[in-house]
Amino acid sequence: MDLPYTVPFETPAWTFDDALAALRATRRLGICPMLETVVDMLDELDRPDARFRIVQIAGTNGKTSTSRYTAAILSGEGLETALYTSPELVSYTERMEVGGRPVSGRAFARGVAAAVAAGERVNARRVAAGERPYDVTEFDLLTVAACVVFAEEGVDAAVLEVGMGGRWDATTATRPELTCVTGIGLDHTAILGDTHAAIAAEKAAVVKRGQRACVLGPGAFERADVRRVLLDRCDEQDVPVVAVLPSTRGLFGTERLAATATYCWERDDGSLVLSVDGPEELHPALRAHKPSYQARNIATAVAVAETFLGRPLDLDALRRSVAACPTPGRYDVLCAEPLHLIDASHNPQSVGVFLSSLREQMPDPAARPTLVCAVLADKDVDGIVGLLAPEFPQVVATQTTSPRALLAEDLAERFRAAGATVAAVCPTVAEVSAAFSDAPYVACGSITLAGELAAIERPGVQNG
Repeated sequence: MDLPYTVPFETPAWTFDDALAALRATRRLGICPMLETVVDMLDELDRPDARFRIVQIAGTNGKTSTSRYTAAILSGEGLETALYTSPELVSYTERMEVGGRPVSGRAFARGVAAAVAAGERVNARRVAAGERPYDVTEFDLLTVAACVVFAEEGVDAAVLEVGMGGRWDATTATRPELTCVTGIGLDHTAILGDTHAAIAAEKAAVVKRGQRACVLGPGAFERADVRRVLLDRCDEQDVPVVAVLPSTRGLFGTERLAATATYCWERDDGSLVLSVDGPEELHPALRAHKPSYQARNIATAVAVAETFLGRPLDLDALRRSVAACPTPGRYDVLCAEPLHLIDASHNPQSVGVFLSSLREQMPDPAARPTLVCAVLADKDVDGIVGLLAPEFPQVVATQTTSPRALLAEDLAERFRAAGATVAAVCPTVAEVSAAFSDAPYVACGSITLAGELAAIERPGVQNG
């Protein structure tokens, strides 16, 4: 029997606040596109990521929900399962879950302390050898910390959501046995490229020789250029492909697929009911009280879990896991009366998906609540605004505390130019929450907006 994992060197006894301070100190570094930093830090820590099996999930949209459903399904199959996602809605501890619950602030702090100490040890040797020290970023620290925490917890498997792209993402420094790409859209274009094919190439880099399979979600097959890039990468790396497709769509290029999973869905009494014909077995009547767009994410998660386990899933356990899986910030009702609905959609693709779900519930735009919107300046602001402007009777423009936030007045001007009625401009999300304490609203446009509203209206996340 393997001995429990322990960090192979002394680390400081940090509090949760100490860990937050260390993470905040790295933000000035921004994004540093290299994997060697995390590889060397994990090596310094005696590869905690080698203590558990790994599924890595990339994509533009749907990757968080797919990651959550995958972790829930694997847990339902009896595996002690960890989940690593980003960003958080309220507390950093939400980024690391074990058994469906965020880790404690104490465990989080211990993981970050170990990651910081590993980076310092690696850089001390580099300086001694006359080499430039690494710039250890916030996401580097969080990813290494998650691996330490999961190894210390003795989990069987971990589902790691890619933060951005794939080629240089810190999660790619680990050793996944199975990868998934949910789909490709235009996002982070200044970093990943300004075409679908270029972004697909960055995300396809998670596929590496020796992996058991790559699951491609429905969004990976919507454009011929994207499909070609992803399938070519799998061919080059000799990694079998499992395709997830709506059952109504013909299967193309089947000679390049190791297996397929198809799905169909319907609405029944407010619930989403779907049937997934997975790589191993048919799974009928999966029910979730979720918007219809979650059908593709649930189907992809079923395919990932079944491929990962290499056997059929237990239908009763699967139904329980799908029904109970939370999706914080995704069509998330903070308050039913008056309706306070948040969604973390933050690019035109995800906004379009959100609006399709909203139309199912509220078909008349004139009867919908006020839209509360905040957008990050490095997103496709005009694309987001252009979709949202005709869908609501009025808009409140605000801005989050993110240093990347677009100024509320600038956002208001974009909405006015798009023909929307701007009811108010609020410089902070707290002011919006106070103004709408007794009035309904729908909020979307950025993940940080959803998080700040959740923190105000759904308090109680524990950090200690």
